[in-house]
Amino acid sequence: MKTTQQIFGKAALALALAATCGAVAAQAQPKVKVGLMLPSTGTYASPGTAIGNGFKLFVTEQGGKLGGREVEYFSVDDESDPSKATENANKLVKRDKVDVLVGTVHSGVALAMAKVARENKTIFLVANAGADELTGPLCAPTLFRTSFSAWQPAYAMGKVVADKGHKRVVTLTWKYSFGQQSIEGFKESFEKGGGKIVKEMTLPFPNVEFQPFLTEIAALKPDAVYVFFAGAGAAKFVRDYHAAGLKSSIPLYASGFLTDGTLEAMGEAGKGLQTTLHYADGLDNKKDAAFRLSYAKTYKLQPDVYAVQGYDAAQLLRAGLAAANGDISQKDVIIKAMEAAKIDSPRGTFTLSKAHNPVQDIYLREVQGGQNKVVSTLIKGLADPARGCKM
Repeated sequence: MKTTQQIFGKAALALALAATCGAVAAQAQPKVKVGLMLPSTGTYASPGTAIGNGFKLFVTEQGGKLGGREVEYFSVDDESDPSKATENANKLVKRDKVDVLVGTVHSGVALAMAKVARENKTIFLVANAGADELTGPLCAPTLFRTSFSAWQPAYAMGKVVADKGHKRVVTLTWKYSFGQQSIEGFKESFEKGGGKIVKEMTLPFPNVEFQPFLTEIAALKPDAVYVFFAGAGAAKFVRDYHAAGLKSSIPLYASGFLTDGTLEAMGEAGKGLQTTLHYADGLDNKKDAAFRLSYAKTYKLQPDVYAVQGYDAAQLLRAGLAAANGDISQKDVIIKAMEAAKIDSPRGTFTLSKAHNPVQDIYLREVQGGQNKVVSTLIKGLADPARGCKM
């Protein structure tokens, strides 16, 4: 018969073994390293901050974990500078050895990030940059976008402007890939609706000397103007357009990046502007209401589309990691799960196309009372054509 001492001795040994096994298991599950390559200075600082905030908010709501794994962040200010993009991406991928790369606002920077991610087989979550190439010719199994393609909101706005009966339109944007692709998307549907582009104007990024272009627009007297600008440059353009006396005589249209995160800086000049985007203020869904409350409480700021895209990037990563029980090395499992994911987004539920781009609703919005209020759901489930994707 066993003595009390023997029984307690075995129990203590069992507890010690359990503790040891637990420690080994904990060591076998290191943190998921997430590299945030976003602008924290310059024209796109505000959108970059919102993306990072949104991503971290979702992780915080999950107790600081995704797929049962704690998340560790590594950050680099990409300065919206394509010439520094490869070096910055390599800092995260090769120096910090991140498991996942998340970024960015500027499409030129994102294109370089995509190359680094592809060469190193690193999962890359595009949380804003809309360059069509990312889910077109540069599409890859490890690249996923939770935002939009340049084509999507621009194509939708071309339809709006044509349906309003405008026939002659001038376009203006910064001369870089996303801006020019935004113009092309608009042009495709606008011309299909019977419209004509009178003149396509560009200026170098991030130049904000708009006066010469405004003078020319006044001389051309088009029916309307379509532009792509975002961040601080967008706010200045709208103020300048208003100050030039053009707003009352030549309607201004754009994708929603013109007015997202910039309304306070625009002031009265932004009132009444109509834009198209995959997010809007006043959406009637419970997810959005909860998200907006949580974001406002956490950051003492109102969320915008950039925050939503960051939040959904974290949601998508959670879907992949959950399927792999937190094992980041099981990339095939993670990729398959993310491809099949149905994201319950504040923008409304969306899925991913074969090219890994959101298939999502596009809303017509109007600036009212300091918000981008939803006017209507313009197109349900708009999928990017993903031209050139061979995946």
